[in-house]
Amino acid sequence: MSEFDTPPARSVSGALIGVVAASLLIAIGGLVWSYVLSTHISHQEVALSQANEQNAKLAANLRETDARLKVTTDQLGQSLGLTQKQLEARAQEILAREQADSRRLEASQKATAQQVTAVSSAVSDVKTDVGGVKTDVARTQNDLATAVTQLQSMKGDMGMQSGLIARNHDELELLKHKGDRNYYEFTLNKGDKKPVSTVSLELKKSDAKKNRFTLNVYADDKRYEKKDRNVNEPLQFYTGKDPMLYEIVVNSINAKNQISGYISTPKGAPVPPTVQ
Repeated sequence: MSEFDTPPARSVSGALIGVVAASLLIAIGGLVWSYVLSTHISHQEVALSQANEQNAKLAANLRETDARLKVTTDQLGQSLGLTQKQLEARAQEILAREQADSRRLEASQKATAQQVTAVSSAVSDVKTDVGGVKTDVARTQNDLATAVTQLQSMKGDMGMQSGLIARNHDELELLKHKGDRNYYEFTLNKGDKKPVSTVSLELKKSDAKKNRFTLNVYADDKRYEKKDRNVNEPLQFYTGKDPMLYEIVVNSINAKNQISGYISTPKGAPVPPTVQ
C-alpha cells in the first residue's frame, strides 16, 4: 500500500469515534430524560394518590352530610306535616266557629226583626188604644160635664152658698173627679163618735121615716150640734187655724139608726194623718 493510502484510515477512525460519542451523548441524554421523566411521574403519582385520598375524604364527608341532611329533612317534614295538620284543624275550627256565629247572627237578626215587627204591631195597637182612650176620655168628660150640670147647688144651714151636692155615691165620685174639693165618706151608728177628715162626728139620733137626724160635730175642741137636719142638706161649719168652710152631707138613713154621707173640705185644708 502506498503512503497515499493512510489518511483514509484515520478518517474512518475519527468518524467512528464521532458516532460513538454521539451515541454516548444520546444514551446519556436518554438516561437523563428517563430519570427526569421517572421523577416527574413519581411526583404525579404521589399527587394523584393524595388527590384520590382527598376525594375519598370528600366523598365520605358528602355521604355523612347527605345522611344528616336526610335526617333533618325527614324531621322537618314530620314537623311540617304536624304543623300543617294543626293548621288545618285550626282552620276547620275557625270555619266552624264562623259558621256558628253566622247562624247565631242570622237567628238574632230574625228574632230582632220579629221583635221589631211585634213592637211595631204593639205600637200600632197602643196608638189605636190611645185613640180609643182619647175618645173614651172625651166621652167621659162630656158625660161628667153633663152629670155635673144635673147636680144641685144650694145654701147650707149657715146660709152660705154651698157647692154642688152629691146625693149618692155615684154623684160623689163625679165630684171627686171634678177635683174642686176633698171628699171623705163615712157611715155612723147611733152613739158612735168617729174621726172623719180632721174632725169627729157623733150620731145622736135618726128617723128613717122622716129622713131626719141629729149630729154632733167636734172640731177645734168645740162641739157643734146639727139638730133635726134633713138628708142631702149641707151642714156647714168653720174649722182650722185659718178657718175654712167644711160641709157635711148625709145621703141616707136606715132603720138601724145608721147614717151614711160625706164631708167636703177645701183643697188647701189639712188632711188626716192616714191620708197621703
